[in-house]
Amino acid sequence: MTDIEPLIDLQDVDGRIRELELELKDLPRRRALETARLNGSIADLESAKAALAAVNSRVRSDEEEAKAAEEKISQLKIAQTSLKTNKEYAQYSMQIDIVQKEIEGALERIAAATAPDGDVAAAERRLADAQAKYDGEKVGVDKFCAEIDERITALEGELAAAKEERTEKARNVTDPKYKLYYERLRTKRWPVVVPLTPEGVCDGCHLVQPPHVAQLVDRNAGMVACTMCGRILYR
Repeated sequence: MTDIEPLIDLQDVDGRIRELELELKDLPRRRALETARLNGSIADLESAKAALAAVNSRVRSDEEEAKAAEEKISQLKIAQTSLKTNKEYAQYSMQIDIVQKEIEGALERIAAATAPDGDVAAAERRLADAQAKYDGEKVGVDKFCAEIDERITALEGELAAAKEERTEKARNVTDPKYKLYYERLRTKRWPVVVPLTPEGVCDGCHLVQPPHVAQLVDRNAGMVACTMCGRILYR
């Protein structure tokens, strides 16, 4: 076994670790994007709830108005019994008629709003449609997010195992010069250990190497680095 082979084994493990870490980093973003799909449905649902609440509030307001008007009529009629003149009686009767029309107007609005084709029914249908849309989309989103969570758990297990394997592979790199060079370079360039092609080209930066570099690689003459990118070369 050459000094390069343990580095290649270590790099293989590091490559898996990099891929696992990248996927683990990306999965929460994908989860957030999927969850964001519900934002439109949530907004529609909240708007439908607000619309129904507003319609019901108008109906309650009209009911309260009608009730207050009925109480006012009762008070006017009681007061009317103690009047002295026909003129005063007629004035009270006129007020009673005006209030009665207010009651009729409120009752008409209530009837129109609560009719089968009225505002309350329309608002309830809108809410039901919005709720159904949200519920349907949420099922799909929840399923996707559950799959993402399962994948994250699996990846975390794979990553832990890969890191343990890396510890073992790193022990096999016995030359401290190789190990130090590899560890320093892997944070800047990836991969670190690359083949020198039959044409004498670095497979990392694709620069043609001088003939003496290819000769050193062929002779396994220690650690040979690319003259441009510094990657470790091997055949």
